[in-house]
Amino acid sequence: MERFAPLLLIALAAGLAFALCLALRPLMMRYALARPNARSSHRIPTPQGGGIAVLAGTFLALEVALTFIPIDAGARQGLTLVMLASALLAVVGAWDDIRPLSPALRLPLQFLCVGIVVFYAAPDIRLLPETLPLWAERGLALVAGAWFVNLVNFMDGIDWITLAGLVPLSGAIALAAGYGIVDPATGLLAAALLGGLLGFAPLNRPVARIFLGDVGALPLGLLGAYLLYRLAGTGALTAALILPLYHVMDSTITLFRRLMRGEKIWQAHRSHFYQQATDNGFKVIEIVTRVALLNLCLIGLAAISIAVPALPAQLGCLLAALVLTGLLLRRFSRKRTQS
Repeated sequence: MERFAPLLLIALAAGLAFALCLALRPLMMRYALARPNARSSHRIPTPQGGGIAVLAGTFLALEVALTFIPIDAGARQGLTLVMLASALLAVVGAWDDIRPLSPALRLPLQFLCVGIVVFYAAPDIRLLPETLPLWAERGLALVAGAWFVNLVNFMDGIDWITLAGLVPLSGAIALAAGYGIVDPATGLLAAALLGGLLGFAPLNRPVARIFLGDVGALPLGLLGAYLLYRLAGTGALTAALILPLYHVMDSTITLFRRLMRGEKIWQAHRSHFYQQATDNGFKVIEIVTRVALLNLCLIGLAAISIAVPALPAQLGCLLAALVLTGLLLRRFSRKRTQS
């Protein structure tokens, strides 16, 4: 029975998230409607806030699983802190959805939530103990975590794009737990998150009936960052860098381009490569399909980097991932040729 626990957990989280999406949608239609503007990718008013259902489905299913699957007290405490930090970040996102917060308030709150995860939920993790002192490593982890939280939010600009990134990522880490690469608690969280995202998927498929909103994108970014941090802590740093590479490269390159142009980077825009693709003749479903297929390739390269720990293999996998991702970004940035 325990062998099938992750599949049951995925199914339970998916069912809960889907049911909650349906139940909450009328309320969101009234109080959390995203209206199209010049920088939007949608054309009709659409309720946002589906992330509440994803998080609730994920965490409720995880709590049910933990009543039947014993894990040690330290791992249980870590999961509790991750869920609390994610819930707090969801409150920040909900606040921002309803009444936009200034960056001066939003960023410190995000760093607080990431700090809870880095310093208290995963205090045992060391990534480069022979290279960096603890304070420097934790500082880098804090900044990287805050950036990942924001980039997931920035990338949540068309239907299914966040699912195309986080479904393969969470699925890969849930699978890694089955092979003993990451700890069982991390595997349970990954499986629950995978289920929550799959439950949301039918209502977010193009053309979406509901959006995640900041209330969903921000905490989902935190959960994704935590899963990658746990994976990197096993010694699989290269794999942790490879898995989210499309989202990281699209958002980071876009950020630096906007900085170079002197733009206000906290303001909404349509500069991401996936947004350029919509302007260049790609349909939304074509964009997210290409991103998902790329991410499946990245999972394969990440698996090779874990199976073959030699430095040349690590560098080769990372280089191949960078090239594949760069090619897709380049394709999105160019006009689609009509056949």
